[in-house]
Amino acid sequence: VQLQASGGGLVQAGGSLRLSCAASGRTLSRGDIAWFRQAPGKEREFVAAKSNFSINMYADSVKGRFTISTDNGKNTMYLQMNSLKPEDTAVYYCATRDGRIITSYRNRAEAYAYWGQGTQVTVSS
Repeated sequence: VQLQASGGGLVQAGGSLRLSCAASGRTLSRGDIAWFRQAPGKEREFVAAKSNFSINMYADSVKGRFTISTDNGKNTMYLQMNSLKPEDTAVYYCATRDGRIITSYRNRAEAYAYWGQGTQVTVSS
């Protein structure tokens, strides 16, 4: 499975961005998907996850502002980011796995076998 992330950029605080992640080699809907991010000097952290078998999951820091979704026809996953804050600045990574995983593990990076290359999001104050 190959994932190609795009859509990052520079935006002012309060603005919006939509990240895309195009998949090839497997249908996205056949596995759980997620977005993670990594800020300079920090560990990679969970942002959002989506499964065909459960409700979407979000980190508390982005709940109500970010939305994870998929377009099965385009085999692409998205992360809509609204009301962006400077602390959202990071490299954002899309990820997927074959099949599903139990809910309590969906926010763990080690649960996902396939990763995109990352796209930089910078939010200015």
